[in-house]
Amino acid sequence: MERIFEDTSTAFALKSDSELERAYFLFKMIANEPLVRIGTAMTNFALKAHLPVDGLIRATVFDHFCGGVSEIDCMPVVDKMWGKGVSSVLDYSVEGKDEEDPLDCALAKTLEILDFVKEKDAIPFAVFKPTGYGRLALYTKITEGKALTDKEQAEWDRVVNRVDKTCKKAYDLNVSLLIDAEESWMQGAADQLVEDMMRKYNKEKTIVFNTIQMYRWDRMDYLEKLYATAQKEGFKIGMKTVRGAYLEKENLRAEEKGYKTPMCPTKKATDENYDASTKYILDRLDTISLFLGTHNEESSYYLMELMKEKGVAPSDERIWFGQLYGMSDHISFNLAAAGYNVAKYLPFGPVRDVMPYLIRRAEENTSVAGQTSRELTLLKKERKRRNI
Repeated sequence: MERIFEDTSTAFALKSDSELERAYFLFKMIANEPLVRIGTAMTNFALKAHLPVDGLIRATVFDHFCGGVSEIDCMPVVDKMWGKGVSSVLDYSVEGKDEEDPLDCALAKTLEILDFVKEKDAIPFAVFKPTGYGRLALYTKITEGKALTDKEQAEWDRVVNRVDKTCKKAYDLNVSLLIDAEESWMQGAADQLVEDMMRKYNKEKTIVFNTIQMYRWDRMDYLEKLYATAQKEGFKIGMKTVRGAYLEKENLRAEEKGYKTPMCPTKKATDENYDASTKYILDRLDTISLFLGTHNEESSYYLMELMKEKGVAPSDERIWFGQLYGMSDHISFNLAAAGYNVAKYLPFGPVRDVMPYLIRRAEENTSVAGQTSRELTLLKKERKRRNI
C-alpha cells in the first residue's frame, strides 16, 4: 500500500503560512503536559471570573479546532474543505445539561442543523450525543436493569421521543445521522434505543449510525449480535468505529465499584480489536455501512487495503473515513485527494460554551502517545518545504 500520508503539501494546502505557524505553536504547547494543566486551570479561572478572554481564545485554540460560533459562521471553513473533497459533520459541541429545558434546546438545535445541512452536499451527516437528549443517571439506571419510577418512565419516554423525532427528520430529509457513544455504564440503554431506531428507519438504506468504542473488549460481541438481529429482521446497520474517549474514567469507576474493567488490557489489544471490527464490517458491507473514526494511520491503511482486496471503490458511499477538525490533516486531505470519502467533525458553538470540549481535546492530545509528536513532525516538514 502506497504511504500517502507523508505528503504535507496536500495535507496543509488550505493553511496559510500564519495558520501553519499557529498550528505549530499550538501543538508545541500541547506537547508540554504541565503547560496544558496550567493553561487549562488559567482558562477555567478566566471564564468563571468573566474576564474578557474570548477574543484571545478565538484567535488561537478555538479557530484551530472549531469551525465557528454558529452554523453560518462555519460555512467558509466547510466550503474551503469541500473544495479539496473533504466533507464536514457539524457538531454542536456544547456540553449536555441535566435539566429538561437544555435537553429540549439540544433537540431543537439538532433539528435546526438537519434543516441547514439538507441542501448542502458538503455536509452529508448530522450528529448528536445521547446525553444531549437525556440525563446520564437515567440511561445508567436503564442500563443496570433497574425499575423506573412513574416519573422516570415519563422522563424516559420524552428521551425516546427526542431521539425518534431526530431520526425521523433525518430519514425524511435523507441525511445520515451519527449518534455518539459515551460511558459504558450508560451505553446499554443508548445501544438499545439506537437499535430500535435502525429497525425503524434503516429498512431501505442506512440513515442511523451507532458508535462503538473498540477499547472495550465486549464490542465485537455486541456487533455480531446486532448483525444477527439485522439479518433476521431485515434492517441495515450504520456503524461508526472509534477507539474510545473515556479510558481513565472507565478504569477508575471499575476499580472504585469493584467490577472488571470493560477496557482492553493493552493498547495493542485495542488496536487488534479495532482492526477486527473493520474486517468484520467489510465482510458484511451489504448490511453494514462503516464510518471509520480514527487518527491512526495504520488503521486507515488497513481499511484501504481491505477495500482494494475486495474490489470496493474508494468512493463507495458505504464507507467513510472521519477525523476531527484541527487534527490529522495528513490523513484527511491525502485520503480525499486519493478519491476516498472523508468527513471532518467540525465542532461549533459559543466560545465559552465550547471550552470544555477544547480542554478535553488538549488533554487527549497530551495523553495520546505519539499523536502530538506526529503532528509536530509533519508541521515541521511543511514549514521546511515552504522555507518558513
